[in-house]
Amino acid sequence: MLNRLRQYGIFVVFFTICLILSFISPQFLTVSNWTIIITQASINALLAFGVTFVIITGGIDLSLGSMVAVTGVTAAMLAHPDTFPVALPIFAGLLAGLLMGVFNGFIITKSKIAPFIVTLGTMTIGRGLALILSKGRPISNLSDSFNFIGGGEVLGIPFPIIVLIIIFTICSITLKKTLLGRYIYAVGGNEQAARASGINVNQVKMAVYSISGLLAGLAGVLLTSRITTGQPNAGAGFELDAIAAAVIGGTSTSGGTGTMTGTLVGVLLIGVINNGLDLLNVTSYYQQVVMGIIIIGAVVLDSWNQGKD
Repeated sequence: MLNRLRQYGIFVVFFTICLILSFISPQFLTVSNWTIIITQASINALLAFGVTFVIITGGIDLSLGSMVAVTGVTAAMLAHPDTFPVALPIFAGLLAGLLMGVFNGFIITKSKIAPFIVTLGTMTIGRGLALILSKGRPISNLSDSFNFIGGGEVLGIPFPIIVLIIIFTICSITLKKTLLGRYIYAVGGNEQAARASGINVNQVKMAVYSISGLLAGLAGVLLTSRITTGQPNAGAGFELDAIAAAVIGGTSTSGGTGTMTGTLVGVLLIGVINNGLDLLNVTSYYQQVVMGIIIIGAVVLDSWNQGKD
């Protein structure tokens, strides 16, 4: 019974909060409100899926927010009307994120420096690159076809939600059904044992940081399209929300444990809480306090769970 509570506690908390908010605010359970919640959560979800891979291996990625800025600015520079096909700015944004992820993985595996330090450095580098590329100013006048990515709909469903569903499915299959997924869990569970069993630990780490960077690139493209400008200051603090979602969803900060489903619930929980506080006219200052309490609680619970195992 205790093990089940530890495993499914996040789902109980999520549905309990949804139930409470449905009684407090009649707007909460409307289709339009949930469309807003999921659409707004889509950016955080992409980042959280990527960092879940990283955290399961025992790493961390603090550069996600800066990656969003760099990739968004890169895409925006190529997304002006009557210049390039829309595929080019999308590809450029994804490539920029992938390269930053590869850089993180390369430095971490070759230098043996702690991921916290490496990604803290690339966080600063990325923010500087975004300011250099944009000359410190927002890049506007983007094409309608590019803006559709973040603001358009397909059969009445916002395109960011469709992207979220596709990426969630791919990430879930990768983690649960592929050899890479098994290696990721093995490295996070016991790196020395994984190395002794013949797993190329450095390749696994390179893979997870590359995936994290690629998804950050996709998040940057979506955000830029949604706000219709490439903002060099975009993404500030996004890495904290993504890490929080993963940890709240049950991904262990010590590695070896985590699921994409749990991370998705963590993302939605954050979105629901922010939305609920907005419906109740609670200022954003209190929202930050509540989020901080939730993060601390999730880490404490994770620590308690590790002690019980």
